Amino acid sequence: MKLLLSIILCSSLSYGAIDNINSFQAEFTQSVTDDKNVSIEYNGLIAAKKPQNAVWNYLMPIKKDVYISKYKVTVVEPEIEQVIIRRIESNFDFFILIKNAVKVNDNTYEANYKETKFMIKIDNSLIESISYKDEFDNDVKIIFRNQKQNIEILDSKFIAKYPVEFDIIRD
Repeated sequence: MKLLLSIILCSSLSYGAIDNINSFQAEFTQSVTDDKNVSIEYNGLIAAKKPQNAVWNYLMPIKKDVYISKYKVTVVEPEIEQVIIRRIESNFDFFILIKNAVKVNDNTYEANYKETKFMIKIDNSLIESISYKDEFDNDVKIIFRNQKQNIEILDSKFIAKYPVEFDIIRD
């Protein structure tokens, strides 16, 4: 569930930002720190495009691809030859959330969704990072590098790709 919330949040963030983002592409580092100060760090690439398409390519510590559309998340895990296809409720619209975000200072915005507060850092009109506490009270921080906004991204990038012999689990 924590991964799903992060996926929805981050992919949705990529659709609309402080100004007007229609597409977003970047390298990312995502750290999740629990209440005992134990952290795990993920690295990879993200591409996202309006209306609600995103793909997270996790490269480390394990390879995993997460494809997101309005009502579906497909997680491809090559190391265990498995694909998980899960329907999601798409009532979280980060574009509206960010539009209503409150500017805290020159490069920080605060946005709220349900009971979660998101801190969004901007540098030169580019999304630099997002941080929040997840539903398990973990501190989550996603830092973006080499960001590109409003570039052309082909729709085919958001179609899940996996070998037919992988096990498919539908939720």
